[in-house]
Amino acid sequence: MYFKKTDDIVGIDFFVYSKGEEMMGLLYFIVNRTAGTGKTCERWNVLSGYLKAHQISYKAYETKYKGHAAKLAKKISSLPEDKIYLIVVGGDGTINEVLNGITDFQKVRLGVISSGSGNDFSNGVGITGSPVERLEKILQNAKTDTYREMDLGEVSSPAMEQPRKFGISSGLGMDAIVCKKALTSPLKKVLNTLHLGNLTYVLLTVYTLFSMETAPMQVTFTEGDPEEAESASESINGSKRTIHREKLIFLAAMNLFAEGGGVPMAPKASYIDGLLSFSGACDIPKWKTFFCLPLLVMARQDRIRGFESFEAPKAEIHLEKPVVLHADGEYCGDVTEAVFTCLKKKLKLLW
Repeated sequence: MYFKKTDDIVGIDFFVYSKGEEMMGLLYFIVNRTAGTGKTCERWNVLSGYLKAHQISYKAYETKYKGHAAKLAKKISSLPEDKIYLIVVGGDGTINEVLNGITDFQKVRLGVISSGSGNDFSNGVGITGSPVERLEKILQNAKTDTYREMDLGEVSSPAMEQPRKFGISSGLGMDAIVCKKALTSPLKKVLNTLHLGNLTYVLLTVYTLFSMETAPMQVTFTEGDPEEAESASESINGSKRTIHREKLIFLAAMNLFAEGGGVPMAPKASYIDGLLSFSGACDIPKWKTFFCLPLLVMARQDRIRGFESFEAPKAEIHLEKPVVLHADGEYCGDVTEAVFTCLKKKLKLLW
């Protein structure tokens, strides 16, 4: 039994464990020890102890800075192996970085052991159990190469260097501003320490609602069978629809049903239907929107006049002035154009 600390070709530290005869192929872990106010540290100690006790070989890469998980995922997914079993131990931000670092979705099987403050990804796909129970399930499915194919979303804009994938959601306006503020908010750190991290988004939402500016918006989205989305054009009757709104408060493209620590923006969203569920609020007075927030939290958007929803494999957004854009809570810039696309059955998720 041994641990060996080395450097790879780009100078990233990792640990290698090996003991006796392997029960299965090599597992790759990306671990964010700072996720969930540092609780990942304790969880990883338990998980690595389990792996050693069961003689399972693995490589564990620890993230060192923002964007590091994407670089690690790129390196791991580029290895010359037929199948790569990659497991993320961290929060929604780490998972998003990994999704954007994977270079070959055909051979990567992704496992998730959530350890963040919101965990919208795990909750959205129905992942439950303790970290060890989750690891045991992943190991079981890895041995039989059992996985679920799930959709991912992708957002692009001329203001972005490259498109960004998302597993949970992407959005414009209020929810994006809240996500941007939450990334650096001292309030989040304090509430995480008190195990009240989800309250961060509620408090920041109330503040943002009364301080943000609205913007005129045009949305063009594809209707019909998602299999026909690539060939759809305006000349095909009913294939595309365009709507205009004067005051955008927010528009969220949901792959899963909830974001922001459990807010059910799209209660009926499905990650296996080839569609994104769009939810938005427009042309509502801000004071009135404040009183609608409880209905949103209770998933009763149908009672809010001015709250709209639709499903589509693709939507193109045009705004008259820059609006904040996010993907899985990560700030993507202030944009006047954005395209949201569903990537059908893109990810192989170890259940």
